[in-house]
Amino acid sequence: MSDPARVARWWGPVGFTNTMHQFEFKPGGRWLLTMHGPDGKSYPNESRFTRIVADRLFEIEHLNGHHFVLTIALSPVADGTEVQWLQTFDTAEHYEGIADFVAAANEQNLERLAVEVAGGKPQSPR
Repeated sequence: MSDPARVARWWGPVGFTNTMHQFEFKPGGRWLLTMHGPDGKSYPNESRFTRIVADRLFEIEHLNGHHFVLTIALSPVADGTEVQWLQTFDTAEHYEGIADFVAAANEQNLERLAVEVAGGKPQSPR
């Protein structure tokens, strides 16, 4: 999570690419990126890192568009690392309006992370 070049490779749903503009990986640090969708549109994103516990927890507040806090917690397990991904929106109504999109996008995001961790090679299904 601390390497912006690696984050750029896996961040976002399938078909998206990223241009990193600013990546201050520290509590209070800014993260500015543009996500480029498969539809040809560009989506500017502004976030800030709110909490970081090295190799264990990363918390990001997404500031533009859909406001949310994303907490990524990492825990060692016998065969690797468990990733807990908690996205908290301001209201239940806000979440309910985009829940289907968020669920699919997050699943794809985590699949892309797994490929990045495996060195760019898709893992065989379990």
